Amino acid sequence: MKFTGLRDIFGGKSAAMQNTLRDARKTALAKLRREALFVGADAVIGVDLDYQEIIGGGKNGMIMLLASGTAVSLKR
Repeated sequence: MKFTGLRDIFGGKSAAMQNTLRDARKTALAKLRREALFVGADAVIGVDLDYQEIIGGGKNGMIMLLASGTAVSLKR
């Protein structure tokens, strides 16, 4: 059993979980930027990231990440 597996059992930060959440955050923010560009915005402000467990818990659980913000145009 890997050390990260032991952390999953006994609690604490799991490197595997941290990497998964970091990847999900990067993906969500990239999609938010693409959507802003699609509507002609230059930037997104007031970004909020919400995590919610939607199925089960522990290793078999699933987490949903919602990224929202306000698309703005900086040009006059």
